[in-house]
Amino acid sequence: MHGTINAMEAVRFLELDARFYNAASSECFGNTDTPADETAEFRPRSPYAVAKAASFWAVSNYREAYGLYACSGILFNHESPLRSTRYVTQKIIRGALAIAEGHTSTLELGALDLSRDWGWAPEYVVAMEKMLQQPEPSDFVIATGETHTLEDFVATAFRAIGRDWRDHVKLSETLRRPTDIYISRGNPGRAKRLLGWQASVTMPGVIEKLLVAERARRKGG
Repeated sequence: MHGTINAMEAVRFLELDARFYNAASSECFGNTDTPADETAEFRPRSPYAVAKAASFWAVSNYREAYGLYACSGILFNHESPLRSTRYVTQKIIRGALAIAEGHTSTLELGALDLSRDWGWAPEYVVAMEKMLQQPEPSDFVIATGETHTLEDFVATAFRAIGRDWRDHVKLSETLRRPTDIYISRGNPGRAKRLLGWQASVTMPGVIEKLLVAERARRKGG
């Protein structure tokens, strides 16, 4: 939050002709049994989510108090090849290809019953740019509107390499988080209405693109 405030303070004191975008997060909402829109209550379940929620409200305050053009994009999960293997999606993609290539036979994961709204990061950057082109600053939920379990993600990835995930995936309690989000659903309706933005790549397409990118990376391309 301090970095967000420092950046807005610089804009304010230097009277810069600037538009400020804040990267908020769907994790601010916590569990969302009902798809979350811009009016949904924040219930953060991790220090990361708490910090993101604080930054969101700081942006809202500066916008109202000082008239800054400042807005927050509340982005649900957006994947790209730039993610490291500490993210479970990349762990799955790289693990599945390692199994297909015969380098290993198992992939260890935690809970598979978690549900997420997975989108493609480059499309979400387009939404960010559209937010900053609006006449007045406003906050938007950016999501695909589709939710899938992690088991669905795993099954789709392994099916793409011609394997049955149940023959290779092992579950470990040590990989479970004590206060994880079990269901994350986004409602991007406002972005569609006001920004003219809608995701075209959903979970199956995300996996396809990640596999293509990872195969190219392994070949040095």
